[in-house]
Amino acid sequence: MKPKVFITRAIPENGISMLEEEFEVEVWEEEREIPREKLLEKVKDVDALVTMLSERIDREIFDNAPRLRIVANYAVGYDNIDVDEATKRGIYVTNTPDVLTNATADHAFALLLATARHVVKGDKFVRSGEWKRKGIAWHPKWFLGYELYGKTIGIVGFGRIGQAIARRAKGFNMRILYHSRTRKPQVEEELGAEYKPLEELLKESDFVVLAVPLTKETMYMINEERLKLMKPTAILVNIARGKVVDTKALIRALKEGWIAGAGLDVFEEEPYYNEELFSLANVVLTPHIGSATFEAREAMAELVARNLIAFKRGEVPPTLVNKEVIKIRKPGFSEQ
Repeated sequence: MKPKVFITRAIPENGISMLEEEFEVEVWEEEREIPREKLLEKVKDVDALVTMLSERIDREIFDNAPRLRIVANYAVGYDNIDVDEATKRGIYVTNTPDVLTNATADHAFALLLATARHVVKGDKFVRSGEWKRKGIAWHPKWFLGYELYGKTIGIVGFGRIGQAIARRAKGFNMRILYHSRTRKPQVEEELGAEYKPLEELLKESDFVVLAVPLTKETMYMINEERLKLMKPTAILVNIARGKVVDTKALIRALKEGWIAGAGLDVFEEEPYYNEELFSLANVVLTPHIGSATFEAREAMAELVARNLIAFKRGEVPPTLVNKEVIKIRKPGFSEQ
């Protein structure tokens, strides 16, 4: 009898097809997020679970899932999962790093360019008919923005995605500053990057990109005090997690000119609506689509499947998050 896996959202078909070879597969096919009570019901007889960032996987879920042995998160981050609790219970947790690095780094630059060069504002100006109504083809003072080439970029968080952003910045001949928990001398040499304490990075950078995981240390690390350190011509881009930035402080910064603009792909709650923030013309907003390329999403689905299949075969999953769980229970669905 095949072990049962429940998938909380319809992922690309390549991953589903791989799993169907080895598992009994059930997918939540509706576009809306699965209601909490429905998820609690669905996990009662599953051996494996494929989850999204929007689902809270905690003690309550584990209590309702006596057969659950592995949770495969369809994301790089896993702050939606109580990993410590999973480990105590011998439940494996995996994620999908690496495969969405380039897509997310591309999107960081898309937000940088869109914010710096008023792409969204310009699009609205043309699309609304305002350009035609004005009857002026071109004006020297319209839509003045900032060039990226040769400027200073500060990257906060210098893991895979942070380094990929730095490689793109190198193509723009930018001075690259970075801040992370540990220095990375080899990468510094490769990319010509300079390590800086966070406060210095904020003061010196023309563009600041956040690429850190959400932890107790990074929660609201970009607050009023730190926003005030930035240049009034600086632009902040957040492709990390919404709660890395204090939204109220950011709104003040954008309104009062502490910084020139912001590009946001992540928010404190998702889905999100904030009339005060969304009414500002100097912010560009996207709905958490950093990894939204055909290539990345299919690679994520494949990696989810490879993790689950490896576990089923008694192998350590390729991207196991909680490695200490191996001491508690060996991989596999047999009772141990």
